[in-house]
Amino acid sequence: MDLLSFLPQLGGFFYVIASFVVALSVIVAVHEYGHYIVGRWSGIHAEVFSLGFGPVLFSRVDKRGTRWQVALLPFGGYVKFLGDADAASGKDASAMADVAADPVALRRTMHGAPLWARSATVAAGPVFNFIMSIVIFAAVFMVQGTTRDPLTVQQLVPLPGLQTGLREGDALLQIGGVDVPSLEDAAAFNAFRDAIPEQQPLRYTVLRDGQQTEVEGPYPWPPHVRGVAPRSAAADIDLQPGDVITAVDGAPIFAFDQLKRAVESAEGKVLVLQVWRAGEEFEMALAPRRVDEPQPDGGFATRWRMGIAGGLAFEPATEASGIGAAFGAGAAQVWSVVEMSLSGLKHMITGAISTCNLSGPIGIAETSGAMASQGAASFIRFIAVLSTAVGLLNLFPIPALDGGHLVFYAYEAVTGKPPSDGAMRILMTFGIAAILTLMLFALGNDIFC
Repeated sequence: MDLLSFLPQLGGFFYVIASFVVALSVIVAVHEYGHYIVGRWSGIHAEVFSLGFGPVLFSRVDKRGTRWQVALLPFGGYVKFLGDADAASGKDASAMADVAADPVALRRTMHGAPLWARSATVAAGPVFNFIMSIVIFAAVFMVQGTTRDPLTVQQLVPLPGLQTGLREGDALLQIGGVDVPSLEDAAAFNAFRDAIPEQQPLRYTVLRDGQQTEVEGPYPWPPHVRGVAPRSAAADIDLQPGDVITAVDGAPIFAFDQLKRAVESAEGKVLVLQVWRAGEEFEMALAPRRVDEPQPDGGFATRWRMGIAGGLAFEPATEASGIGAAFGAGAAQVWSVVEMSLSGLKHMITGAISTCNLSGPIGIAETSGAMASQGAASFIRFIAVLSTAVGLLNLFPIPALDGGHLVFYAYEAVTGKPPSDGAMRILMTFGIAAILTLMLFALGNDIFC
């Protein structure tokens, strides 16, 4: 056996792990910094700020007496405030007894601070995750810009076997005899897409250098791979962005919808794809998978999919997006992730969709590596999505999570006193057990689904 043959797989494994650690470390650092800085502003002293768990690799104590450290196991982190017994913010009874007679010292502890200070400190972790996601999405929107209206050709996509009269800078007025509507009218644009004849070539009416002219061009939505979903059938056979699928089971295709119909009608049967890549053609065998897709009404539909995203036959021209519009779009994107996550969880609990949709650490690590391999922009967007998911998860009302602590504080606000120490210990034990059970279930999904 040639051990050198394992080097590419070994390199790929370390790439996946490195991507996962980077993504998780950024998210955890922001989450824990939210707890730390709001706690500091609220007058609560942080004893330890740790990235990772286990043996400490590096540490230093700042002028405020907080120990900043990096630990060996980079799969999480915590802030230990004065009066905490552990990373889950359980009460250290002996430490609290030592400061009980000193109001100033008691005020600096997590468990002796006013209710508002404790609540703000706990809520800050998830809130900082959401803020980071909004900032990332807004930055992406600002860099990418918004599509220029009217729809204008920025750059042609390489497509095999077709001469096109389109040029960069052409503003599209008609395609196949159908008027191109304003991009601001989503319903009209969807109707326009449905009305275009499924044929190739098509007649384009364009505005070029101030003059209206007619040219021939490709079907606007070709079977061109713009993106590959991680852990999908397409990813398994190494389809890559830029690939063009020219035939399915020997039948030539030129439209993305033709490919979509072929995949759906196969119902999981292996398809032979003819793939064009940078001037070369070859065949690949692909078995579509059943996928639970979110729908506009909040539900899910099960479809057969290969796991690719398509796009136009050209890169559309863009224009700068304003800061306000970009942050509004970023906030909307975060809310969309939250809505889809909650809807997916609800449908898994009710049995409407498979619980295999819940990924564990292996699945998240594989996705991290796949998104990193698609470029910095894809990886950064993935970090934003994962940060939103982490913020949402921490708000679940489970003891030991931030949401559980907020429930305890709500109880205290209503009754005028916190739950007893004995009740807290039982609830925290239950919460930790629930979290571990969920992690094992998700890990099982990664292995067996």
